[in-house]
Amino acid sequence: MGNGAILATGRIFGLDSQLLFDLLFQGIAVFILFLFVGYLLINPVRNALKKRQEKVEGDRRAAEEDKAAAAELKAQYDARLAGVEQEKLEILSEARRKAVKNENAIINSAKEEAGRIRASAEREAALEKEKVREEVRTEIIDVAAAMAGKIVESEITPEKQEELLQQTLDEIGDETWQSR
Repeated sequence: MGNGAILATGRIFGLDSQLLFDLLFQGIAVFILFLFVGYLLINPVRNALKKRQEKVEGDRRAAEEDKAAAAELKAQYDARLAGVEQEKLEILSEARRKAVKNENAIINSAKEEAGRIRASAEREAALEKEKVREEVRTEIIDVAAAMAGKIVESEITPEKQEELLQQTLDEIGDETWQSR
């Protein structure tokens, strides 16, 4: 069959009108199917992607806000730390001042107590010295009485009496009292 056969049957390239109609109908059906599938599947996917993108954008903004808030909190924390450091230095300074004040009070109290002890010791020493003087005086009187008794017993000559009297007076004198 040649060229004439194609013309007699009405087919171009072996295509008849029914096949062309079927192809056209199938093309329209595929196009409608694509629209329908696009509407059913692509739009929800686009919406899901859009929501996901909005969520990611919201998370990014929230992260930036959190970062800014964290930076602000860090600045406040650093400021508080500086304040705490200053407060610590003030407390230590105050403690040192109180310690020095207490130290001075303790030293002054100890000095006063030492002064009282020294004064008491000096009074006791003066009393003891006076007591010793009285004892020495008593002994001298006893010695003088004994000498007087001996003088009376032995009838000493006036020169001898004068000599004994001078020795006794020398023993009773200020130098003897102060040396004992």
